[in-house]
Amino acid sequence: MAIDLDALRRAPDLEGPNLVAVDAADRLILDEAADALAAAAGMPGAVVVIDDAYGALALGAVDAGAHEVRVHQDPITGERALAANARRLGVPESDRPRSLPLSPELVAGARVVLMRLPRSLDRLDEVAATIASGAAPDVRVFAGGRIKHMSLAMNEVLGRRFERVDVSHARQKSRVLVASGIGARPAEPLRPAQRRDDELGLTIVAHGGVFAGTSVDIGTRFLLGVLGDAVTDAASAVDLACGSGVVAAWLARERPGLVVHASDRSAAAAVSAALTAAANGVDDRVRVTRADGLEHLPDASERLVVLNPPFHSDAAVHTGIAAHLFAEAARVLEPGGELWCVWNSHLRYRPLLERTVGPTRQVARNAKFTVTASVR
Repeated sequence: MAIDLDALRRAPDLEGPNLVAVDAADRLILDEAADALAAAAGMPGAVVVIDDAYGALALGAVDAGAHEVRVHQDPITGERALAANARRLGVPESDRPRSLPLSPELVAGARVVLMRLPRSLDRLDEVAATIASGAAPDVRVFAGGRIKHMSLAMNEVLGRRFERVDVSHARQKSRVLVASGIGARPAEPLRPAQRRDDELGLTIVAHGGVFAGTSVDIGTRFLLGVLGDAVTDAASAVDLACGSGVVAAWLARERPGLVVHASDRSAAAAVSAALTAAANGVDDRVRVTRADGLEHLPDASERLVVLNPPFHSDAAVHTGIAAHLFAEAARVLEPGGELWCVWNSHLRYRPLLERTVGPTRQVARNAKFTVTASVR
């Protein structure tokens, strides 16, 4: 069957003029991998796709004849967009890519790996180590991106896991790194990083690519400095877009008996938040879910939601993510409940918070960040 990649759609919460479902880097990856995909066409399970945005690479591989394609996408929204695009474009159910966690099962026996280069070198190293742990010895990895987001350090990271790294010609401001020849296979899976923050008294655990890694970003640290004044009689609270789970672990530790619902659309973040809760002995009261917003929680069910909203989708600045999260918080808050939010002051979110959630007061402000509390 012929698949029209131009008909792909993005995740609905990320609609915007600067975001596309398929770009020049996706097309270049598929073109550079064309011969390898053709050679693997008769081998079920030979093709693996990692960090595809909305399905361009996975469905492009299917269009090239790949069967039983395995896929890992970190955001749950991307995973759902791929599934929706496959259905909408009429891909037979037997040919639809299968989503899996980033694990040895994902890459076992793979001969061709197509992937978008992540911004984080730690994430790239984790992905490369996973591929090297279980792919076929002759696997070829086609990792591409926009040139402005690439660096020579990416070649070096791949070079630690593979014997050879070649570089494609540039096209439409994109380039592809082709890694081949697995070096020494890792003796064990790459462990997430872990670090103690003495100021907060927390141990932070983070997989590669999670926002701020094992550090506490300055916005979150500013928020935690004033969060003690947030709703104190709540039996439960929500850490929305939880990242590594710092806020969830802090809330659970500071308020014995409080149950914290932590959620993030990122698979790496959700796993990291659960590990952070365990490392701080509060995993019995921190419940982590990989979700789009707060879809797993009922309307008007919570008194306190805490949020440090992201404003990037990959490399693009996109404040629509925050708007989506504000709306989710508004839905889940009970009347009189509060959304405590920290944001870069230049983004001027207060009018949006007023419209979406309710009356909003400034709790604290410094040279860069503003903390607000919005009452539902």
